[in-house]
Amino acid sequence: MSSAAAKKNRPKYLNLQALLFEIRLPLPARISILHRISGALLFVAMVWLLWMLDRSLTSEAAFEAIRRYAGLLPVKLALLVLIWAYCHHFCAGIRHLFLDLHKGVDLASARASSWAVFAASLALTAWLGAKLW
Repeated sequence: MSSAAAKKNRPKYLNLQALLFEIRLPLPARISILHRISGALLFVAMVWLLWMLDRSLTSEAAFEAIRRYAGLLPVKLALLVLIWAYCHHFCAGIRHLFLDLHKGVDLASARASSWAVFAASLALTAWLGAKLW
C-alpha cells in the first residue's frame, strides 16, 4: 500500500451527540424528523388512549374515575404532548403530500412551508390545549 492510501480520511460514523449538537440541520429536515417522531409517539400512545376510552365506556363510575385521572397534572401534560404530536403530524403530513405532488420543492418554498407547519402546529396545539385545561 502506498502512503497516500494509508493516510486516506475515513468516513466519520455519526453518533447521537453529533446529530444533536454538532450538525446544524435546516428547518425542513427538522420538521421531517419531528413528523416521524410524532407519528411514532402517536402509535405508541394509542394503547394508553384506547385504554382510557375503554375504561370510560364501561360504566358511569369508571367514567368518573377516568375523568379524575385525566385531571391530574402529569396526565394533562402527557395529553398536551399528544395533542402537539397529532397537530404536527397532521400539518407536516399535508406538507409531505404537497411535496409528493412536486409543489413547494424549491428551497424558498420548502423553508416557507416548514415555517408554516411549525406555526400552524403550535397554534393548533395552543388552541386545543386551552380547551384541555
